[in-house]
Amino acid sequence: MVVERPGRWGGEAIERVLLTDEAAELLRRLTAMHGPLMFHQSGGCCDGSSPMCYPDGEFRTGSADVHLGDLVVDGLDQPIAFWMSANQYEYWKHTQLTVDVVKGRGSGFSVEAPEGVRFLIRSRLFTDQEYASLGFL
Repeated sequence: MVVERPGRWGGEAIERVLLTDEAAELLRRLTAMHGPLMFHQSGGCCDGSSPMCYPDGEFRTGSADVHLGDLVVDGLDQPIAFWMSANQYEYWKHTQLTVDVVKGRGSGFSVEAPEGVRFLIRSRLFTDQEYASLGFL
């Protein structure tokens, strides 16, 4: 298992994973129903490349996974870990990810599926300065 370290640029922490207000609100509701949560994003055949939300510890992470960070959500007692398969990470390591939520049917394995919405990743490329601060240049 790899733990990705945050970078700093201009005195500001550079987060690998962010969260929209809509996703934060959904996570508060889901935590009330399921308890503490976690995310895992793989590039697998069954779930495509969608972020999957599970009760914390229900999805087993290991040496083939990268811990990108912990999402702090106002109103929740503990942060929500965000994991990604190492293979998927190789494609996305140059981007900042934002967890969002949209209407539609997601995977039946992710806890938001019965709510008629699904989590979605939006991404942007890091600037050269941000990328360097993360230790890649």
